[in-house]
Amino acid sequence: MKNITIYNHDLWDHGISQGYSVNGTIYISGQFSHDTEGTFVGDGDIEAQAQQTLKNLDGVLEKFGATRSNLAYMEIYLTNAEEHTEPVLRLFKEYVGQHRPAGSLIGVTYLASPEQLIEISAIAHAN
Repeated sequence: MKNITIYNHDLWDHGISQGYSVNGTIYISGQFSHDTEGTFVGDGDIEAQAQQTLKNLDGVLEKFGATRSNLAYMEIYLTNAEEHTEPVLRLFKEYVGQHRPAGSLIGVTYLASPEQLIEISAIAHAN
């Protein structure tokens, strides 16, 4: 029998879940830099957007009783990879600490919201 848990944030209903867990594997939808009230954070500031996006990732992990150390894979999308890779990787390394999940950093033309410079999705495991 499958053990399935779904987490939806009250502010966003786009037809997908913020997180979906099947048998201890947690799939986390792409996170943006909006705070818990839905306010966009960091207009034009990649570091502010990255920090808020990682904070949102923490929030989804928490809903499943997981932490950063449970991350198995992270996918980071950047609209300006040439300029933003270095600061984002610095923040990413601070975020994961000694933990080293697998991952990809992908340059894209645009994201769902035009003001967004970064989106992060992830796969984690339950304890």
